Amino acid sequence: MEKNESLPLGVVIEWRRVDHPWKDHSWLPVAVFAGAPEIDSEGPWTRLRDGEGWVQYHCGTLALQLFRADTEGYKVNLGQTPPRVFVVLRDNDDPQGAHDLLPFLVTANPYEAQHYLDNGEDIVETVSMPEDVIAFVQAFVDANHVEAAFTKRKRDKAKPQDESFSRIAPVERPRSPTSGRGPGRG
Repeated sequence: MEKNESLPLGVVIEWRRVDHPWKDHSWLPVAVFAGAPEIDSEGPWTRLRDGEGWVQYHCGTLALQLFRADTEGYKVNLGQTPPRVFVVLRDNDDPQGAHDLLPFLVTANPYEAQHYLDNGEDIVETVSMPEDVIAFVQAFVDANHVEAAFTKRKRDKAKPQDESFSRIAPVERPRSPTSGRGPGRG
C-alpha cells in the first residue's frame, strides 16, 4: 500500500421526529457503507427507507482517508468493540441550500474526531465500522504502522552558577521605636 489510502464511503443520516419543546426533529448519522455511488451532498439526497416518524437518506459520499502518521489512532479504534467510523456533520451556510446539515468528514481516527468535537459547532457521531472497512483499515495499519520506541527523557545536568549573579540576603531595616507596640504605647 502507498503512504496514504482512501476509500469512498456513503454516509447515511436519519431524520427523526422528536418530542422536544424547542425543536420538532433531529438529524443523526446512522451508518456508512463502502462502494457507495458518488453523491454530492448539496444535491438531492437518496431516500433509502422510512417508517413512522423517521426517514433515512444517503446524504453524500465522502472519502475515508488514511494517513501513515495516524496509524496509532487507527489501532486504538480497531481495538474497540466494535470499531467505529466518526461522521462529522456541519450546518449548511447557504440559506438557499436544500438541506440544514451537510456531511463534512468521515474518519477512523478518534484523535482527529476529537478536534471536531472541541470546536463545538460540528455534530460528531460514531457509527459501526462495516466489516469491509475494518479489513481496509487493518490492512493499512499492518502495512504502515511502526511502533515508536519509548525513550525515557534524561534530565539535564545542573549548570554551574553564573559567577556574576549572587544571592544577597535581604537588607535589614531598622525598626521604629513604636513598631510592634501598638498605638499610643511607647
